[in-house]
Amino acid sequence: MPIAKRRRAMLLAAGVMLPLPVLTGCSSEDDGPPPPAAWDIASAPRTGTTGSGTLRWALDATPATFNTFQKTADTGTQRIAGAVLPSLYTLDARGKPQRNGDYLTGADVTSSEPRQVVVYKLNPKAVWSDGRPIGAEDFQAQWKALRGTDAAYGRARNAGYDRIAKIEPGDKEHEVKVTFAKRYTDWRSLFTPLYPKSVMANPAVFAAPARKGLAVGAGPFMVRQVTDTSVTLVRNPRWWGDRARLSRVLFRTVPAEKRAEALIAGQLDLAEVDAATARRIRAATPDKQAAGAARGSSAPGKAGAPEPSASGTAETAGANGASGTSGDSATDKNRSRTRALSRFTVRKALEPAYTQLALNGTKGPLADDRVRRAVARAIDRKALAKLVLKPMGLPSEPLGNHLLMAGQPGYQDHSGALGDPDANAAQSLLADAGWRAGEAGRQKALGGKTDDRGGRQSAPTATASTTESATESATASATESATGRPSGAAPAAGDAGRRGRAGKAALVRKQGRPLVLRFVLPDDRSGAQLRTVGERIARMLEKIGVGTEITKVPGESYFRDHIVTGDYDLALYSWPASAYPATDARPIYAKPQPAADGSLMVEQNYTRVGTDQIDQFFDRALSELDGGASRSLVSRADARIWAAAGSIPLYQRPQLVAVRKGLVNAGAFGFSTPRYQDIGFRR
Repeated sequence: MPIAKRRRAMLLAAGVMLPLPVLTGCSSEDDGPPPPAAWDIASAPRTGTTGSGTLRWALDATPATFNTFQKTADTGTQRIAGAVLPSLYTLDARGKPQRNGDYLTGADVTSSEPRQVVVYKLNPKAVWSDGRPIGAEDFQAQWKALRGTDAAYGRARNAGYDRIAKIEPGDKEHEVKVTFAKRYTDWRSLFTPLYPKSVMANPAVFAAPARKGLAVGAGPFMVRQVTDTSVTLVRNPRWWGDRARLSRVLFRTVPAEKRAEALIAGQLDLAEVDAATARRIRAATPDKQAAGAARGSSAPGKAGAPEPSASGTAETAGANGASGTSGDSATDKNRSRTRALSRFTVRKALEPAYTQLALNGTKGPLADDRVRRAVARAIDRKALAKLVLKPMGLPSEPLGNHLLMAGQPGYQDHSGALGDPDANAAQSLLADAGWRAGEAGRQKALGGKTDDRGGRQSAPTATASTTESATESATASATESATGRPSGAAPAAGDAGRRGRAGKAALVRKQGRPLVLRFVLPDDRSGAQLRTVGERIARMLEKIGVGTEITKVPGESYFRDHIVTGDYDLALYSWPASAYPATDARPIYAKPQPAADGSLMVEQNYTRVGTDQIDQFFDRALSELDGGASRSLVSRADARIWAAAGSIPLYQRPQLVAVRKGLVNAGAFGFSTPRYQDIGFRR
């Protein structure tokens, strides 16, 4: 299943490893501050908040389940679970797991031979909201539900749980002893969140819809009410840790396209927004917004450059151009809307997720790795990162790793395994694969019409948005939706959005056939940024004689009907990053295997490109208990993934969050786990 929105099906996804005391394998790369724009929150001491109030937090959709291990779980599920259930390990701004003292006083690998043993030492104060102490029976129930041996639990995520041999009480009170059948480097990823045995021991309760609520929890908050459009949390009276500074948290379902109006109407306090809405907020009070964000941020190196003013927005147009009675009315309305938006600030960071160019290696020209490498070397990733991130004032370096984000322990740029952008090298690779620009191609580039035998026919039509300025303008207008699975949308049958592209160089040909790749992109608001990036990529490919046929498909079917099924040559979508890449990234890059019925089992590897060597590096990394050695194996796997040229990371996605002024300890969290009990309103 898509990587549990811990990476969640953020498949999006959607979560390095350390282990025994004698093999800690830590290195200097584990230390130091997070990179620029790792997070951006209005940090304030708990004592500086009112100690009450209701936070209204936007969700994309009302959760279908409160069980993060269910295949229908999403970002809303993850947010709510983080506030009401135990998280044995949380993540810091660098994506590094940290033991959560509210639940654990210790956790150690006490043995590695003959089997790995982990002993969890539970906080004696930790109890469920029904008064029962958290204990070994809860660990046992979760393991049995998720180990993959009971069909009654369906397709629940079981990564890591399937490696456990047994769970029992420890030698001392409040201890839980977990013995593994196979060594597991990512043991810290397990039992977060931890559910009570009343949920995990009963398949019917395990699969219950969210509307039935979550009767028992063990966090600073508990679920009070669930409706079709909201979920209300209230303080947990049995919470033993720092008392929550908010009285209630109201998660309200507001689709991305309605966020701006909900902010203006005063219906939200915290909401992830697109670039257009962020610009409107910044334009409302540009100078104060920039200064306020810089003062209030706890980000250790945030990107502070203000975003471009929204001089072309409806508010500005109304204020500058209105006249007469109707104009005065429009001006007053626009001023009112601007005042409403001025109550917010924009927090921005690099989201722990990345957008990639996917090259389908199953069939057609891209089945040849030389063609894939040629396409990859025609792409100027730095220009694309700048196109998307610079207008938002975020660092605009391209991502150099499939498995780790910049700043994570072990991050290295392995793009050199593929090579720098080089049109000549790309054309040489194409020629080596038999794709060359011949006389027919030259006639086509000059506007002539030739068929595959040298006869004349229609040349591909250039797509819209052919100027650089048009593309830059379109970029600022939208960002990808932050969902729990690969961003974008899936296609639909009978799409009418296909367009061919004529290149600046002659289209290369093989046996008279031009090289034209079908580039599938989502045709909805959330995919606007992807379409802009896709247009730029198409122009880059023109320069080496590769044509593209851009096919725009409905967003809701983009992933389901095209990416998953392999109905594309080129595509853009996103994966979430993980603190546990050996576990979470393996199914994304595993070599597809033939099934008994003749089909191809691809797990989550929707490019269908993989090698035995990549699989072996992942398998060894999973079983390596030395943290540094495990990261080294993950690093070697990433270099091979680059060389295979099935997935080309482009940039980390921008995370833009509108935060009501006065709300503290909340914003663009990046990798870091929210500390829900510290969120509050300034006195």
